[in-house]
Amino acid sequence: MELNTKLKEARSHAGLTQEEVAEAIQVSRQTISNWETGKFYPDILSVIKLSDLYAISLDELLKGDKKMIEHLEESTDVVSSNRRLIAAVIVNVALMIILVTFNGLISNNRLLIGISAVIGILSTGVLFYQIIKKF
Repeated sequence: MELNTKLKEARSHAGLTQEEVAEAIQVSRQTISNWETGKFYPDILSVIKLSDLYAISLDELLKGDKKMIEHLEESTDVVSSNRRLIAAVIVNVALMIILVTFNGLISNNRLLIGISAVIGILSTGVLFYQIIKKF
């Protein structure tokens, strides 16, 4: 059984409305509705709060819903996200060192200036994307 169905059944069994659950775990009623229809998945902290509120185990809530498990793995994979961020920083620093080192050679060639600018903009964009994604 999928998580959305389990959440709806647990809420009904507890005799609570979506509004009451929303107030108890400090989210909107629409958020509860989205979780119960399977439109979105709750984050791990919300799942824990729901587990406590409905007095059912996390194991009971989460087992059997492979999509939810994948969502949780993806959203909590800190090591992988840190590696990507560190790699983006290293690439940007290396590119800046190369550009400063070869500045004299590049300044006479408009094509190399253009390529350097594009590479710099792209690498900085990737770095900013990794930083924003981290937060």
